[in-house]
Amino acid sequence: MDSEHGYMSDKDKYLARLRRIEGQARGIHRMIEDDTYCIDILTQISATTSALENVALALLDDHLTHCVAHAVEHGGKDAEEKIAEASAAIRRLVKS
Repeated sequence: MDSEHGYMSDKDKYLARLRRIEGQARGIHRMIEDDTYCIDILTQISATTSALENVALALLDDHLTHCVAHAVEHGGKDAEEKIAEASAAIRRLVKS
């Protein structure tokens, strides 16, 4: 197993994006507390969902280009497991 994950070189970027998403979620909470118009809340939820999906896709890309590619390069059972794991992650993302 690699000691470093594919996203490690961009860890600060991911953490900054996730902090922004946390702020969006807190904003949705405030909007509901403040009795904001439904459509405005739904718009913010859509933006937050999109931001999370973008993080997920970037992490998936990092996983494929780093973890999966490394496992395939070395072959064997680990490669099969990484490919199956990536396929399952893609199925989960497509369903969401």
